[in-house]
Amino acid sequence: MAIVGDVLHSRVARSDIHALTTLGAAEVRVVGPKTLVPGDFGPMGVRVCHTLQEGIQDADVVIMLRLQNERMSGALLPSSQEFFQSFGLTPERLRWAKPDAIVMHPGPINRGVEIDSQVVDGQQSVILPQVTFGIGVRMAVLSIVAGNEA
Repeated sequence: MAIVGDVLHSRVARSDIHALTTLGAAEVRVVGPKTLVPGDFGPMGVRVCHTLQEGIQDADVVIMLRLQNERMSGALLPSSQEFFQSFGLTPERLRWAKPDAIVMHPGPINRGVEIDSQVVDGQQSVILPQVTFGIGVRMAVLSIVAGNEA
């Protein structure tokens, strides 16, 4: 399982890491440029990767995260195009993952920045159902954790 993108300030990345490791994911990898991957992720039980191929090689799930516009205009990245050239998920790069790997993204999506439109709309994408049912699923989980009957 690989989490790719702007993980530096991402509450989504940290939440995903906690949930996936708690639920027993065999291996969780965090992928991104050194400027967007904090050093404290290693102790969280994840493997930190700084190349997309290493990060998604043989992954069964690839979770893409949105590259936030404020990162593109600052000193953390030279440009969104350079980010896409190194870390953007394209159909060709998705072949590094397992053939039946699914692609997730919590939205909103920056097509052509973190993920190619062909991947977003492709057969391996579960992005639309993820976004559609995400709030309901989170509410049900929180209700169960809080001790309420769901």
